Amino acid sequence: MDPAKVDAPQFPAVRARNLRKIFRRDAFEVTALDGVSIQIEPGEFVALMGPSGSGKTTLLNLIAAIDKPTGGELLILEKDVFRLTDNQAARWRNEHIGYVFQTFNLIPVLTAFENVELPLLLTKLTLQERRDHVMTALKLVGLEERLKHLPRQLSGGQEQRVAIARAIVSDPALLLADEPTGDLDSHSAMAILETMKKLNEDFHKTIVMVTHDPRAAAHATVVRHLEKGKLLPAGEGG
Repeated sequence: MDPAKVDAPQFPAVRARNLRKIFRRDAFEVTALDGVSIQIEPGEFVALMGPSGSGKTTLLNLIAAIDKPTGGELLILEKDVFRLTDNQAARWRNEHIGYVFQTFNLIPVLTAFENVELPLLLTKLTLQERRDHVMTALKLVGLEERLKHLPRQLSGGQEQRVAIARAIVSDPALLLADEPTGDLDSHSAMAILETMKKLNEDFHKTIVMVTHDPRAAAHATVVRHLEKGKLLPAGEGG
């Protein structure tokens, strides 16, 4: 990751129009997203806020190409990824998307270095290139001295920083985070948010973060609110 890079795409990172997502459970239907239209520009740090069940994580998972919409249009980095097969979508996601979960999702028997290296095992990078990428990512989150530690030997905040390093190790165009501070104490949470702010400001990473915490959302450059599957007009909500 080179902060001097200026080859940011000139098209929107995310462009959604009238996006709908309906979950069907037997005879029941739940509308998670109801006509959502949003455009996210390269280099923005967007916080998606709203009560539980408002559709925040559903929208994030659609942007990540983890799930598919029921209706509407969604272009991610100008690509309609929902026309891809599942295998093609998985490869595309590994190349372009970094995802940070609330629950870290580290593999307990692997060291911090090995956890961060995992996404690179699917690439054609050499052993030395993978090592260089991993060390760069760990240095960015301030954990280069902990590369041999197992997750159980790290604090919750350190585990989440390893998870962020894993998400950015392939230098993705989009970094997505679902309640990344939800399981952390306030001190660790602030450290994680400062790390994400640094990635946005210094490395121009486009970030979309789901959060219910106004203190977390304050680190973003754009805050949007969802309610009952609908995106409120900019400036409304809270």
